[in-house]
Amino acid sequence: MSKILGFAKKVPMLWVVLVCGLVMGLLWHPYRQAAQWLVAVLVAVSLVDTLKGMIDDVRQGHVGVDILAVVAILSTLAVQQYWASWAVVLMLYSGDAIEQYAGNKAQNNLTVLVQAAPQVAHVVQAELPEGEHVLPKESDWNTVDVDKVRLNDLLVVKPGETVPVDGELISPTATLDMSTINGEPMPRRLYQDAQVMSGAVNGSGTFLMRARQLARDSQYQRILNLVRSAQNSRAAVVRTADLMAVPFTVVAFIIACVAWIISGVPTRFAQVLVLATPCPLLIAAPVAYMAGTGRLAKAGLLIKTQDVIENLGRVSHIFFDKTGTLTVKRPQVAKIDLPDGGKRKVDTDRILAMAGAVESYSVHILANGIAEAGAAAQERLRAQGKGETHLHAREVQEDSGNGVQGQVDGHRVKVGRAQFVADGHSSGLFGPLAPDEMASYVSIDGVLAARVVMKDVPRSDAAQTITQLRELGITRLSMVTGDKEDSARIIADQVGITDVHAGLFPEDKADLIAKASREEPNRQPFWDIWLSKFLGESVTKSITLMVGDGVNDAPVLAAADVGMAITDGTTTAASESAQAVIMNDDIACLPRSITIARRTKRVMLQAVMLGLTLATVGMLCAAFDLIPVVVGAFTQEAIDVVSILWALTALIDRD
Repeated sequence: MSKILGFAKKVPMLWVVLVCGLVMGLLWHPYRQAAQWLVAVLVAVSLVDTLKGMIDDVRQGHVGVDILAVVAILSTLAVQQYWASWAVVLMLYSGDAIEQYAGNKAQNNLTVLVQAAPQVAHVVQAELPEGEHVLPKESDWNTVDVDKVRLNDLLVVKPGETVPVDGELISPTATLDMSTINGEPMPRRLYQDAQVMSGAVNGSGTFLMRARQLARDSQYQRILNLVRSAQNSRAAVVRTADLMAVPFTVVAFIIACVAWIISGVPTRFAQVLVLATPCPLLIAAPVAYMAGTGRLAKAGLLIKTQDVIENLGRVSHIFFDKTGTLTVKRPQVAKIDLPDGGKRKVDTDRILAMAGAVESYSVHILANGIAEAGAAAQERLRAQGKGETHLHAREVQEDSGNGVQGQVDGHRVKVGRAQFVADGHSSGLFGPLAPDEMASYVSIDGVLAARVVMKDVPRSDAAQTITQLRELGITRLSMVTGDKEDSARIIADQVGITDVHAGLFPEDKADLIAKASREEPNRQPFWDIWLSKFLGESVTKSITLMVGDGVNDAPVLAAADVGMAITDGTTTAASESAQAVIMNDDIACLPRSITIARRTKRVMLQAVMLGLTLATVGMLCAAFDLIPVVVGAFTQEAIDVVSILWALTALIDRD
């Protein structure tokens, strides 16, 4: 009942029309003139409402072609087809209801993201003792709107609540559900001083955090900005569909006038117009694209505008950054070398755990890989009963370009270049590195302890992704990187890319992409070629796509027709330079997104052509008096329903 009442509030005029129809049925035989006057009043109200809607459409940049409905209502009234007038008004408002339903259905995946936005925060007012992690009492904090959180506020997040802003974990540990941000199915366990992102859901105990960003600058707000941008945009093909509704309206009037002139029967004019419906253009096209936008969001790809769907379906040349895109986000620890060749028994897990504790504070490219390996090493130590607590570094100092040092469990630990950790006397104690390897050195209390060897590792599904792209007909696949040729070739061979451009600066990458955009496209879907020719667009331009991690690829992402940033939801890759953002750090999302984009456009064209064909056939039948005017009004609504429901099939996962 509540759903029915809610729907009634959204389309109140539909219920008014239905009630009027019931009253007309009761009055028709004993008081026919009163029923006719009721229809006239209903028509007058609906005309005012429709004209207001047309004006609003024009103000919003859409084509207002409800003139067909206006003339159809007036013409049926003029030829005294009162029930037909009522039927047209009924179809007018039921069409609005169908449009609302279709729009809500198409936007469902995007709406879920918006509704999950943080709303409130618990700000601690009382001063806590230095270093104390005992949670304050509920009387010690105030619940405020998330927009009122200030930088460095101490916040309490209770179980099941959403992290309100980006910040830093104060409590020893926390378990967070990141699925809303990046689709990650398993909860993530974080330790003290770790970064916590807005939009994550607290999955276990209450924890304390320190606000490091305002709500408007936090990660989830960036996600919402992308979602709202996509919701408010209209793809070029949808805007063109709006314009195509104008000639369709002209054709409808021509058919109606010719039918009237040849038959000499005014009713024939009304019969044709009640079947004239531009809804496949005005409603089905945007519904299909909004459905595609929602499907992309569900698959892990957020887009800024619906034009991205257009370009994704036409991509013919894809450029990949290497590090963080084709490879995992950061170099991984491959092995631990000991200075004496491993003759002396040393617990390498202990060394790695201590190095990881220090590196967790560093911003160096190798730091995260060592920090992750250190955390894993510490878990192994705990499992073996060799470690009881989480190692925590203190008095950390970073010497930019050289390394980082700090106190860990009472020892001075240094990690970085050889000359930094042991005065440069360590490099000769180890063998040479392979072309794709890099190293950091570790000293404990001034004594060289180990060399941590790291390398770029391809994503586990990178090779399969490249194969799938080729199966989609996209054979121009290139790697662009600032790395050395030898290192780049090793990764390229592993994932299956033959076109490698190494040693490039960002401007070199941008120039390369600009040149590629002038090439002939190697393949396009037949419907895209047909539509492009019909609309007068060029079909010779190659559509370029650049996939990068969004950290240092901003100018390159902007240079491509589609700039796609790939992130795990805990970085700021959703930047102004990228038109699309993979939020789940899954490169396999790329071929799936292209498939969804192609299907979206295909379904849109099918819905439009099906609706317009049925409407045209219906108008011709009405012109020959094969469809009565009242039947025509309901047939017109059936055509709308068919085309809109067909557009909604873009939501169905058939790929």
